[in-house]
Amino acid sequence: MKVEIRKYEQLLITFLGLMAILGYILQCLNLAPVYTAGFDQYNITHPNLQFNYATNLLLPRVGVVVLLLAVYFWINLFTIPQLWRANYRSFFIYPWVLFQLLLLGFLLALGVNVATYYAHPALNNYGEFRLFALFGYNETPLVDYWAGFDRALILLLVYGIYACIREFIIYRIKNSGSKSTYQILIANQISVSFCIFLLLPNLASAFHIINDDGIYRAYFVFIPSVIFVYFSNTYWLFPRFANISGDAFQLIWRLAISTFFYSIPIVLFPNRGGVTPNILLVNWIIQLVVVTPITWMLYQQRKDKIRELRGAEIALSKSTADLQFLRSQINPHFLFNILNTIYAMALIDGSKRTANAVQKLGDMMRFMLDDNHLDFIPLNNEISYLQNYIALQKLRIQDSDDIVISEKITADNCTCEIIPMLLIPFVENAFKHGIEINQKSWISIVLTCDQKGIWFNVRNSLHKVDINDPERKHSGIGLQNVKERLTMFYEGRHELTCETTDKEFIVDLIIKTEISKI
Repeated sequence: MKVEIRKYEQLLITFLGLMAILGYILQCLNLAPVYTAGFDQYNITHPNLQFNYATNLLLPRVGVVVLLLAVYFWINLFTIPQLWRANYRSFFIYPWVLFQLLLLGFLLALGVNVATYYAHPALNNYGEFRLFALFGYNETPLVDYWAGFDRALILLLVYGIYACIREFIIYRIKNSGSKSTYQILIANQISVSFCIFLLLPNLASAFHIINDDGIYRAYFVFIPSVIFVYFSNTYWLFPRFANISGDAFQLIWRLAISTFFYSIPIVLFPNRGGVTPNILLVNWIIQLVVVTPITWMLYQQRKDKIRELRGAEIALSKSTADLQFLRSQINPHFLFNILNTIYAMALIDGSKRTANAVQKLGDMMRFMLDDNHLDFIPLNNEISYLQNYIALQKLRIQDSDDIVISEKITADNCTCEIIPMLLIPFVENAFKHGIEINQKSWISIVLTCDQKGIWFNVRNSLHKVDINDPERKHSGIGLQNVKERLTMFYEGRHELTCETTDKEFIVDLIIKTEISKI
């Protein structure tokens, strides 16, 4: 399930633009005679100026609507995705985005300026040119090419603030963990409801279906309260308090308070004669006595689906807890092995190598404290941890021509991220089973990263298992842990193959990067 707030908003803006254009076309016969009155008076001093409906009325109004749509979709389809793809290295993206907004503001103001030149809306006091008036009253169009630029920037700034709030809400919903599915459902339904709420009055106004201003005032006063009450009751109050046995009072007083609170927006809507306490009281009673029972019936029809989603939320929380448990299994097991290695070195070697080993171990422990609790880290951090581990293992291996350890890591320009402690179990397993001091042994580690993803290959020699080896009966948790974490985080985007031949064990891991974060 995806957050569809942007999609619904874009559909709403598209429909509003198309309705405005169709409305302009249908108003042709009614508006032209009214509009020519201003031209007739102007023609007394300018007899060469003749009114033309297409040139002086229809095309300028349609052109401004198309221009606004073009600016809107440019911002949402190009500018905002560029910001999402930016990272701490993409400093120049911000001046580029600022330049785009300034250019869009200038083009928007210039387009309205040109449209004003042909439409001459000042002759009719901007009566049918409300969009033009947003950019200021301009009685001398094209005299100043920067006319309306300041208002265009203010318009873009207001929309930019709204877009930032929208993107922040989407980000929080998508990263809400176990609650994301439930919250996405609510967010999508709220988006659809408000799109329909805004679309209906514009449809009625554009085609002159309803001409009574009182109906529009009642619509914008009453319907928002209905929407707020419905979502509050359906997704918060009823699921949380409806099943409290023996104490229905808790639900009732919360319903009374919430419906009163959601009736307050009536005060914010401009109304002739002001908003009286009686109107607020009537709206509150309607929300509590009429709308609330209806929402209860609707909730009863959908409560199984809502409970199912809330149950999935609990199950996902359990999976997250299991993941944390799996992570906690890695560190003690790994530190136990490394500390044994350093202890053995201290017995047979001097303090210099031991100090070097302790320093590397300190770097690894710092990694586990700073990065291991994160879901994703830069691949370079994981590589540093991996290299420290390999260096520690090399310290404990005696110099021998029969032991060959090779590593080839190519990830200098890689910007990929990875879940922490994902690669180390394969390397740990290779050193555990691939090195035998008195026999010919080898380990090969190859890691490459590019824009398509990460490729990791580990090969190690195989030896007969010593029956006296205390680790022989312990299969370990490393590889099984990796498989579970790959399934959790990279489902459908990874390939893991483990192959055993007569002489070596081969691991091949491919992780494909996401195409887009949007």
